[in-house]
Amino acid sequence: MLVLKSKAIAYIMVIVMSGLFIFPAVSAAGNVDERPTAIEMGGDALLRPVLMLATAVGAGFFVVTLPFSLLGGNVVEAADTFVVAPFKSTFIRCLGCTAKNIGKKRN
Repeated sequence: MLVLKSKAIAYIMVIVMSGLFIFPAVSAAGNVDERPTAIEMGGDALLRPVLMLATAVGAGFFVVTLPFSLLGGNVVEAADTFVVAPFKSTFIRCLGCTAKNIGKKRN
């Protein structure tokens, strides 16, 4: 009886572990190729100066909060939030694309 129980647990563990390896492949399979329209590109072009201002303001916030970030040990997180994310959204993201496609090439 004990041998049967340990074999059943082993089979269940194999099935569970196999499922854990399958899920990332399934979630990566649904990539979306975004093709922005002319209206989306025009609206984004009007929004870019605001994002450039947000990058400058974020850099200012980062400098002001840097002593506290150093004490807290989260300088990288503060830099990502205040400077890197607005910078990427302003200068790296393609015109009319959403933030999830930053840095991806279009065909």
